[in-house]
Amino acid sequence: MNLTTKQKQHLKGLAHNLKPVVMLGANGLTEGVLAEIDSALTHHELIKVKVAGADRELKNAIVDAIVRETQSAKVQVIGHVLVLFRHSQEMKIALPKTK
Repeated sequence: MNLTTKQKQHLKGLAHNLKPVVMLGANGLTEGVLAEIDSALTHHELIKVKVAGADRELKNAIVDAIVRETQSAKVQVIGHVLVLFRHSQEMKIALPKTK
């Protein structure tokens, strides 16, 4: 899923007040964590995930794996917080039109 800059800005504004719904701990990215992220995306469409870990390369690899496995779009990463978006069946969030 590719988002335009305008769509990303819109989603960043919506995500500003959200709290992380999934937090990765010492066990890292497991099947259970992926299932929880997938479930949260289906229910909310726009979520924050907190990725613990000091190593930047490992964090980037985890973020890429989450996006790939959940078939979602990365809206932004700030520090250890990842914002993800994926439309659900109900399409609760309306995105600005693309040209």
